[in-house]
Amino acid sequence: GISAIYILDKKGRVLISRHFRPDLPTNIYDVFNKKILEYDEYTLKPLIKDKDNNLFYFHKHNDLNLVAISRKNNNAVLVFTFLHTLVAVLESYFKDVQEESIRDNFVIVYELLDEMMDNGYPQTTEIKLLKGFIKTESYELSNPFSKKSQLASSIDAARQVSNVVSWRQEGIKYSKNEFFLDVV
Repeated sequence: GISAIYILDKKGRVLISRHFRPDLPTNIYDVFNKKILEYDEYTLKPLIKDKDNNLFYFHKHNDLNLVAISRKNNNAVLVFTFLHTLVAVLESYFKDVQEESIRDNFVIVYELLDEMMDNGYPQTTEIKLLKGFIKTESYELSNPFSKKSQLASSIDAARQVSNVVSWRQEGIKYSKNEFFLDVV
């Protein structure tokens, strides 16, 4: 699994850092910054290994450097796919993923990372599901005397979270609830 994810600006300063495992020092990005200076733009590889066998999976997007760090030999395609998916999810929230949008919305970025990863393994990466979990709109205060009671609304909220199936449309109703059982 992935031990940490960093989002760095073009000068190598940390904008977002999220450690999923305690096996890395907190200043591991310094090692990455030193390693990246050894290469020029044309010889920079997307996967860099240091002397301590740390693997740096590197993805550049606009003025940002997204870095996933691992101490194990992971499936590189999985890690790079996650980094690209992270950019797509961030674009769905902010439209233009740049240093300024990351700084302005750092709370949402941390919430997204927490939802998308579990102990360094990608979990929920579908944009539609994440938008259901992490909302950015404001909510109006509910009227306690409204038609829908607070208990009913809390039951609906629990049902939405527990019945999430990414490929199924919401609000499907069946006129007959029946099933057939063959007994042999």
